[in-house]
Amino acid sequence: MRLPLGRPSLEPYRDKFDVPEAAGPLSVTFLGVATLLIDDGQTQVMTDGFFSRPGLLSVGLGRIAPDPGRIDACLERAGVTRLGLITPVHSHFDHALDAAAVADRTDALLVGGESTANIGRGGGLPDDRIEVVASGDEVAAGAFSLTFIASSHCPPDRFPGEITAPVRPPVKAAAYKCGEAWSILVAHASGSRMLIQGSAGYVEGALDGHQAEVAYLGIGQLGKQDEAYVRAYWQHTVRAVGARTVVLIHWDDFFRPLDQPLRSLPYLGDDLDFTMQVLGPLAEEDGVSLHFPTVWRREDPWA
Repeated sequence: MRLPLGRPSLEPYRDKFDVPEAAGPLSVTFLGVATLLIDDGQTQVMTDGFFSRPGLLSVGLGRIAPDPGRIDACLERAGVTRLGLITPVHSHFDHALDAAAVADRTDALLVGGESTANIGRGGGLPDDRIEVVASGDEVAAGAFSLTFIASSHCPPDRFPGEITAPVRPPVKAAAYKCGEAWSILVAHASGSRMLIQGSAGYVEGALDGHQAEVAYLGIGQLGKQDEAYVRAYWQHTVRAVGARTVVLIHWDDFFRPLDQPLRSLPYLGDDLDFTMQVLGPLAEEDGVSLHFPTVWRREDPWA
């Protein structure tokens, strides 16, 4: 049995950091954890927008708040200039801490459930800049259409429950309860479709009848599950939507700032090697290409 020391190396997976660089206007840029910037040259939409990435001691023992300097630097580096909406995949701090601040800086609409709305209210966003959605709702932004399907957080959920009052940072990390977890289906007028599964949880049958060529698949904590769970997760996400390309997200150590090279989560919280031992054969069996995204790079997973 492996002791919970150290972390998996990314070196064995270097050849999988091969999503093609975007040649046309439609692109997806990975910005750590489950933050994705999707851009068609006219409109941008974003999941999470988590850029502050407070350190482990602050998260465990102190109070956390958005870091304006880190947020501004990341938005500039990623070229965020036309953001139509931002939506956290759920409301834990490593997804939603900065969502209201990003929406405020970019004049974007903050979209999510009531828990996300309370983060927006606590961050000073007016009601007309917050849209509360329920499972099955669609929200349009330019040529993009986002469909929200109720999902589940990967076990264990360390901060379960709903956020029932505005969150006004600085606060304990536990104030960012999970709230509503989503599977987000993004469709573009060009015909390109993608699934964003930000957390490695699922609801059996929830995605049946939906289609997406590409799946951005969250794998945080997946390596702490047994093989049966990993297989079921693949079945009810990748196979459910018929994805032929899978890009793995939420594997990086989110206590490390984005101006430093990404590294995997430590064994204490996850086991990337075990995850890949199960997902690799599943992808090969289904004829699905399996990839990691390269942070900051505009990529075309449909290429």
